[in-house]
Amino acid sequence: QVQLVESGGGLVQPGGSLRLSCAASGSIFSEHTMGWYRQAPGKERELVARITNGGSTDYADSVKGRFTISRDNAKNTVYLQMNSLKPEDTAVYYCNVKAAFAPWYAYWGQGTQVTVSS
Repeated sequence: QVQLVESGGGLVQPGGSLRLSCAASGSIFSEHTMGWYRQAPGKERELVARITNGGSTDYADSVKGRFTISRDNAKNTVYLQMNSLKPEDTAVYYCNVKAAFAPWYAYWGQGTQVTVSS
């Protein structure tokens, strides 16, 4: 079983920055891929960034160049640095983990709210 706890969200003006953190515990190992999802009201949850055990990263087109995902394997923690935030980035942000040939973990944490507004 895996426990996921997100933090770092809040209210920020357009163009501002936030840094999200996710602490994972339980059956977590350094070879897991880790990622960030977000869900806005009335929309499906979408994958915005992921990072492999080797440090390879991928981003959704909507956030590429503005967001950076990183990880600390010793702490089983993944981060999302969000810069140049836009109102359309407003959503609840969730983290998740997966093994090499497995789906993303089936149970979600509470998420952290990010609101971008003037």
